[in-house]
This record gives sequence, structure tokens and C-alpha cells, in this order.
Amino acid sequence: MAGTSSAIVVGLTAAALATIGFLGHEASVNVPAELRHPSADGAPAVREAPRDEGRPAALPGRSGRGVRVVYSLGEDRVWLVGADGEVRRTFGVSPSTVDPAPGTYRVTSRSKRITGSDGVPVEHVVRFASVEGTVIGFSAAVDGSAPALDPRERTGGVRETRADGAAMWKFATIGRTVVVVP
Repeated sequence: MAGTSSAIVVGLTAAALATIGFLGHEASVNVPAELRHPSADGAPAVREAPRDEGRPAALPGRSGRGVRVVYSLGEDRVWLVGADGEVRRTFGVSPSTVDPAPGTYRVTSRSKRITGSDGVPVEHVVRFASVEGTVIGFSAAVDGSAPALDPRERTGGVRETRADGAAMWKFATIGRTVVVVP
């Protein structure tokens, strides 16, 4: 009797493993081609969702969920996104000479008005990252100017207009998620 029970358990286990293997194979061959782009080491590559060419200011795909600030390094653009996933405001920015790595950050500190790392008085400073000692954050020049970037100087101020800076200040409180995309 015990031998028969063992044979049944072994048979059921083999059938279950065969079924799992078959279903795994079926799932892998049914992945859309646009999602099957392995990286150089053979691991699946993370790909940005395609952009809506008819709406260049559309929120990038795979930029998180919930209330957040999305900053695109490649587009020099910011989106302020509400809890419902709707864009509350989007605007272009002037980048700093030091970029944070793509990823998810949190607003760590804010300053109403200071002097920026380039010596320009700025307001509505919202800091969220640091790269090798250079603090990265959004700010607006009090005189409304865009930064004069010198690639030999490490600056972390991502500049906005004063109106956009005021909107960021109101939206990006301490702890707010900031998602940086390529």
C-alpha cells in the first residue's frame, strides 16, 4: 500500500512539473517581440515605454505610480503627477552639469531662498539627490535667468522658471517621490 502511494505522489509531481514547464514555455514564446530585447549579458533589457509622438509633453511610461515628480534627463522636462496619475503641470527645465542616475528618490530638503552652487540667487529649492558630493535639486533663479553651464564645474541646480519653481515648491514637499527617467 505504501509503495502504491509513493508511486502516485511521484507520478502527480512529475505531471505537475511537466505542466509548469509547458506553461512556462508557452508564456515565453508569446511575449511580444518589442518586449524581447536581451541586453549584452543575455538578461532582459529594461525598456522605456514608447512615447506618444503626437504629444511630446506626454508623461513617460514606466515613470512610477501615485503622487510624484517625474524628471526626464533626455528631454529636460518635469511632470508633476497627482494621485490619479493625471499630469497637474509639465514644463521644460535647464539641466545641471551633474545628473542623478535614473531611479526613484525622495525630496530630502527645501530652501525658500539661497545662493545656488553657481553663485546665482535662487528660490524654491527642492533637493532630492546627491552625486559624489554634488547636491541635486530643482530651483528658480530670482532674476529669471537660465544657468550658464560650464562642464568643468560640478553644479546640481536643475533650473525652472519662477512660475514653475513656485508650482514645484507647492507640490514637492519633504518626502515627495521624485522619479528620474533617462
